[in-house]
Amino acid sequence: MATSALYQSIELLSQEKGIDPAIVVGAVEEAIALATRKYYKTQENMRGELNRETGEITAYVYKTVVADEDQIEDPVNQITLEEASQMAPGVEVGSEIRIYRDTTPLGRIAAQLAKQIIFQKVREAERDTVFQEYAHREKEVLNATVKRVEGQDVIFDLGKAEARCPRREQSRLEQFTVGERVRVVLLKVDRAAKGPQVVVSRAAPELVQNLFQSEVPEIYDNTVVIRAIAREAGERTKIAVQSRDKDVDPVGACVGMKGMRVQSIIRELRGEKIDIIEFSEEITTFAEKALQPAKVSRVSITDLGEKQLEVIVDDTQLSLAIGKKGQNVRLAAKLLGWKIDIKSEEEKRQEVEQQMQALSGGPTTPIEQVTELGDNIIQKLIAAGVTTVEGLADMTPEQLEEIPGIGEKTLEKISVAVRHYFGQFAEGEEAPEPEVAVESELEAAPVEAELGEATEATSAEEAPAEENNPEEQQPDEEGGA
Repeated sequence: MATSALYQSIELLSQEKGIDPAIVVGAVEEAIALATRKYYKTQENMRGELNRETGEITAYVYKTVVADEDQIEDPVNQITLEEASQMAPGVEVGSEIRIYRDTTPLGRIAAQLAKQIIFQKVREAERDTVFQEYAHREKEVLNATVKRVEGQDVIFDLGKAEARCPRREQSRLEQFTVGERVRVVLLKVDRAAKGPQVVVSRAAPELVQNLFQSEVPEIYDNTVVIRAIAREAGERTKIAVQSRDKDVDPVGACVGMKGMRVQSIIRELRGEKIDIIEFSEEITTFAEKALQPAKVSRVSITDLGEKQLEVIVDDTQLSLAIGKKGQNVRLAAKLLGWKIDIKSEEEKRQEVEQQMQALSGGPTTPIEQVTELGDNIIQKLIAAGVTTVEGLADMTPEQLEEIPGIGEKTLEKISVAVRHYFGQFAEGEEAPEPEVAVESELEAAPVEAELGEATEATSAEEAPAEENNPEEQQPDEEGGA
């Protein structure tokens, strides 16, 4: 059956856009119906019809046949059997009757309207086709050609559709030229987007995974498995690999002889740094490897539920472990799926000292306890904010000299007094607390006196102490006589 030139054009358009020709035909018929109804200024139901053989487009009003005028509910779209029979003898109740309208006088405005409707319908059909083609292929790596650059976005041609790569999904190391072929990761299909609805990425970790599968046969055949990837596009990628064969070194397989395999991937990523790490089920061992190239002193789990690790490194390794702008530790944490708190040996030592100090009750001995200092110096120290013996002992001579009224002689006196104070505890002498105990006994004496026991208690306590009392020596003299 021969087809008209118009229908052939429709078939070519459908093939180019990858949509069903019936959708385009339907769009043409709908457009001509709408244009005709607008031209005749009517609200009647209107349909268009395209003749495939002749290419002729017709438009007609269709009305439903009812028995009589009493049954007419919608006069615009219903017709009585009597009226319908005059137009088409033999028509029955419930059927439809067509009344064709002349489309020749429609003119340029109607043609323009029809054109807009056709384009709109074709675009909608095209978007539906793209959605059905790509919606289920998220995270898949596709081959694409750079079509054009729109502002900060790069538009890629995927073959059946255009794809958009926004700035945030690009690597800062990359510059694209029109016609260049690259691999991209399909992120999502956005039906609401005005432009290309397929969104692709060059920054997704899946791209690195795909490149390793292409370059490393052991990964392709599953001898070596990629367990985790953490990536900051254009900067650095950390990839954790594990071997299923004890005779295969996973890191060596990925690096390749003289680094050929990994260098090929780095070239594809325009010089992005790649750290290949051997995966370990033991989280502390894995953390040590993940923080390479820094050497880790020790790793401990601080909170298993919250997945928190504490990593101690040598003071010289701290900046290397943290990395530029915290990148190394950030990528390691992403790779592990744990939070990492990095501390240097010095920081940890200070933290332990503070904890020990807190456990021992901290510096609580008042400075007034060092009676050797004298009231004048004590007042000056308190005025300067030094209220504890421990705080005074921690101060350097330079810090003490900054306090008003303290010169070299006073400095020497303070040094000797503090040394004597701490020296008495070293020799096992009593701390100041017993003085408080004596005071409490003296305070208690009047109460005992009221009870009639004070005199005996006092004389019994004082007797051994006062050896030179003449009254006590008198009986001895008498006894001697």
